[in-house]
Formats: sequence, structure tokens, C-alpha cells
Amino acid sequence: MSVIYDVDEAVATITLNRPDAMNSLTVSMKEDLLGALRRAAGDRAVRAVLLTGAGRAFCAGQDLREHADNLEAGRGLAGTVRAHYNPIVLSVTTMDKPVVAAVNGVAAGAGASLAFACDFRILAENAKFSMAFSGIGLAPDSGASWTLQRLVGPARARELLLLGDVVDAARAAELGLATRVVPADRLAEAARELAVRLAQGPTVAYGATKRALDHAASRSLPDALEREAELQDECARTADHAAATKAFLNKERPRFEGR
Repeated sequence: MSVIYDVDEAVATITLNRPDAMNSLTVSMKEDLLGALRRAAGDRAVRAVLLTGAGRAFCAGQDLREHADNLEAGRGLAGTVRAHYNPIVLSVTTMDKPVVAAVNGVAAGAGASLAFACDFRILAENAKFSMAFSGIGLAPDSGASWTLQRLVGPARARELLLLGDVVDAARAAELGLATRVVPADRLAEAARELAVRLAQGPTVAYGATKRALDHAASRSLPDALEREAELQDECARTADHAAATKAFLNKERPRFEGR
């Protein structure tokens, strides 16, 4: 299977599984990934998602052998940006559940963009980001033009996208691309610990927070305030909020059920 899907402790782990090809993305793999993301988004038993790669890479981006075949046949990009990459990124960013990327090695091109779309990025010390698009004469895709400048600022985003220099884990942490950098042998454990923690949290509030941030990113302060008020009303009606408020007053630790 090119994508492995597993659920445990309310965490859906999605593993890109073409290690011999550095988890580069073919059409069939993109379809499998999109299906796995939609499955996680729609499963009430899933309260957090962990995305990682098998082998020595997170994801090397587009499979260039498949891409070269399309170019030779005159098919260009063969519609894959709109048909596959865009829905994949929107599935990650609009999911009402937190998504953690465990970046276990190289994340290049669309692979880096996929990691940037996640809510958290835990990097192994040997992980690297490469905005490889300009190196093969392409503009960015998979949301990099949107996510990258929000993570590192417009000037730095231009530098990374135009020059395409490799960014190692330490530099990624300095730039704000990494939530945390850990030794390679601790990556799986550290990323899972975070995902399980999130899965035990207030799922509805997490989803509302993601929506509030995305809304505010392109709106005025009055618009953001009104959207916050709407989302607070939504969260205030949840069982989690009522139980957590009671627990706070009783000086107890709240237990969230995701509803």
C-alpha cells in the first residue's frame, strides 16, 4: 500500500509508504492520501491526525518520472494540481482536527508544502526542507505561496521559494518552520505524544480555533472579532466546555470527550 492508515488512541496515523522512491507522489498515491485524509476527517472516533513518511524521507514531492512521462506525451501537469494537490492541502487545513507532521527526513516541493499545511511540524534532527519548485522551472503549488509567508514572513518566503536553498532542521527551527526538533530516534515517540495529547483535548474548540485563524488572516479586526464571537457561542454549547468549567471550579483536571 502506498499509504498506510491506522487508528489508535483516537489518533489516525497516515504514513506515506513508497520508501524506495522517497515517498514521491504518483497519481495513485495522491488519491490514496486524499482518501485517507477524508476518512480521518469524517471519523468521529478520530480526534487528531499524525502524518509521516516511511523510510528516510517524509516526502520528496511529485514523482518526477511520472511527471516526465506526462511532459513527453504533451499532457503537461495533467491536471494534478487542481485534481490532487489542492484537495489534499484543503483537507489538511480545513479539517476540524489538529494535524501533526512528523518530518523524518527530506521534505521537498509538494512534500514540504504538505508539512507546512499541518498544524504542527515535529522534525528529526536530520530532516530538511527544500522548496524545489524553481529548480525545475516551476512556481510553488500545494499552498506554499499561502502557508510559507504566514510561517516565516513575506521576505523570507520569497527567499526560500526563489532560491530553493535546502533548510536543515536547526535553521527550520530558527525560521519558525518547526514546532520542535528532536533526535531522529525520538521522532516517532515525540510526534505521537503530541498527537495523543491533542486527541485528548477539546476537539470542537481546536476546530473552531483553526477556523478563526484562517478567517482572521485575511479580514479586518472587526470581522475577526465577530467571527470569534460566533465560534465562542458554538464552543460554549459543547459538553466539553460545560464539563471543563465545572472541573475548573472544583479544582479538578478536565477530561475532554470531543463533543
